Amino acid sequence: MKDISEAVEGDNAPAAGSRSNRKLRLFILAAVIVAVLAGAWWYYRYVTYGQYMQSTDNAYVAADSVVVSSKVAGYVDAVLVSENQQVARGEALVQLDLRDYRAQAAQARAQIAATVAGADTIRSQVSEQNAAIRQARAQLAVARATLDLANKQVNRYRPLAASGAEPREKLDQYVTQAQQAGADLASARAAVAAATGRRATLFEQIEQTRAQADAARAQLDVADINVSSTRLEASRAGRIGDLSVRVGQFVQPGQRLMTLVPVSQIYVTANFKETQVGLVRPGQPVRLEVDALPDGKIAGTVDSISPGTGAEFSILPPENATGNFTKIVQRIPVRISIDAAPEVRRLLVPGMSVVATIDTRGAVGELEEISSAAE
Repeated sequence: MKDISEAVEGDNAPAAGSRSNRKLRLFILAAVIVAVLAGAWWYYRYVTYGQYMQSTDNAYVAADSVVVSSKVAGYVDAVLVSENQQVARGEALVQLDLRDYRAQAAQARAQIAATVAGADTIRSQVSEQNAAIRQARAQLAVARATLDLANKQVNRYRPLAASGAEPREKLDQYVTQAQQAGADLASARAAVAAATGRRATLFEQIEQTRAQADAARAQLDVADINVSSTRLEASRAGRIGDLSVRVGQFVQPGQRLMTLVPVSQIYVTANFKETQVGLVRPGQPVRLEVDALPDGKIAGTVDSISPGTGAEFSILPPENATGNFTKIVQRIPVRISIDAAPEVRRLLVPGMSVVATIDTRGAVGELEEISSAAE
């Protein structure tokens, strides 16, 4: 019996080993099939989808922020906003002391009034001068008539005095009267010319006062602008940031007082490598990921592509015309508009890091046309 049991156990051992090997082979075969299918699926996804997804983490939320500064110098009377406050367009931000500029405006108004009064005085002088011209012309007419009469007397008595019918002294008397009348005529003509010239001078003075009045009005316009410039208002809606102005502080023109951030008009600037932008076109969809929303994806759209690399617009652009040139992959800024609900946009502020992924599948045919045309 012992021998029979040993024989049976010896026959069962190879059968168990064979079954184990068969299971192992089936497991390996299944694993290989799964790996092949997964690889095939990955390759299919890459060919049809993955290779056209251009992604970068060199992206940031941005906004066209406005630096608020004063146009005029002066002491700060009041700061009408606080840090991080939401303001509407046209809302008052800062009020400067406007007393000096009001005084300048009042001085300009007084100058205008003085020049207008001076012009009125000169116009009255012109009226008086017109009367003087009429009087001088009348005197000129009298002098001309007196001279004509004297000349007639001289012409009438000259032949009589020559014939001895009248005394020579009588003729000399008429000659003297004629000469005196000629002098009076010349004086009357000079008086008319002087009066006319005086009137012309008065007209020039009127034009001068008009020019002075225009200059005073221009000064008044400048003064009024300066008065209005003492009140700083928001040029657009947004939130106040970097508030550095204080009451009593003396500010200079152009000095930075605060920054106005239009948070409702934020966008994303993504710096893609030059090897990634071949298929990037405006209007393509974008997926945006931000750390503030780790479980959410924000939709976006390619708005525009920069006309140059980031280095091209830097303060000191690189100069490659040297002997030590090293090729570096450049990055091109791409502006992306954010398509999100207001409650999501409120969570985004300029400077936040973003991972941007552009779906470039829509430009595949265009790139093939460009490649075929290049050949």
